[in-house]
Amino acid sequence: MSKREYAASQKLLTGLIGAPIAHSASPSMHERAAEALGLRGHYQLIEVAGADAAGLRMMLEGVRRLGFAGVNVTYPYKEAVVPLLDALAPGAAAMGAVNTVVVRDGRLTGHNTDTTGFARAVAPLLAPAGNAVAVIGAGGVGKAIAFALASLGVTDIRIFDSEPARAEKLATLLAPHGGGARIAASAEEALDGATGLVNGTPVGMLPNRDTPVPAVLLRADLWVADAVYSPLITPLLAAARDKGARIMTGRELAIYQAADAFELFTGLAPSTEVMGEAFDAVMAARSAAYQAA
Repeated sequence: MSKREYAASQKLLTGLIGAPIAHSASPSMHERAAEALGLRGHYQLIEVAGADAAGLRMMLEGVRRLGFAGVNVTYPYKEAVVPLLDALAPGAAAMGAVNTVVVRDGRLTGHNTDTTGFARAVAPLLAPAGNAVAVIGAGGVGKAIAFALASLGVTDIRIFDSEPARAEKLATLLAPHGGGARIAASAEEALDGATGLVNGTPVGMLPNRDTPVPAVLLRADLWVADAVYSPLITPLLAAARDKGARIMTGRELAIYQAADAFELFTGLAPSTEVMGEAFDAVMAARSAAYQAA
């Protein structure tokens, strides 16, 4: 029996741990990708707010015992799960953040497909040389973004976080990986002379309508990316577009990180086109509901 035939004979149970996650497009993307490959897939949202280490350990033990192929992990638990796993892939270990946990033979192994997904998404925006990128946020997503930029050869990464200690920690983690990271004392300092800007915080995710960077700091010669995808055009991206900057929504990151996670769960490469169609359908339905409210 081939790997594909074996996989098709099994029920694929995956999910997402985090809070808030009711808005997530992941269930639709993963279930549609599974269907396209002939799998019987179910993607379960596991929303628990304010879980401590003991609570997270209980959830992960359930994942281990209840037949999950794996789970994704999102805000606010990408770093908190790290010490609770049996093993870490090298990339996840280097940055100390996990967004994908694979179950194999009763063992939980952490990976980070935010990094691989963002690298695939942002590569077209990068110039052949001279990139200087401001990264806002040094939490789980910000770490993945910074490591992705370093993997693409960006040697001037300016990190700003409202908690300076987190920015310092990320710069230290990046040092062995050629990221050329430096800490900025403010968003203004991070953007001084930058060619790109990435929001790696949840600021701007509905129902929040704030922006992590004042519009006055945005310029037409910047490219601006946002990891938030609900809404697709965040207040930051709307302001950047108004200034004439090139923008990248969270759509591509959402799709590519999901595709990479699906392949880790199953050993099969999903169709990013199918996942993209599922993502777009979720966003269209959400937009219609929002306008009707």
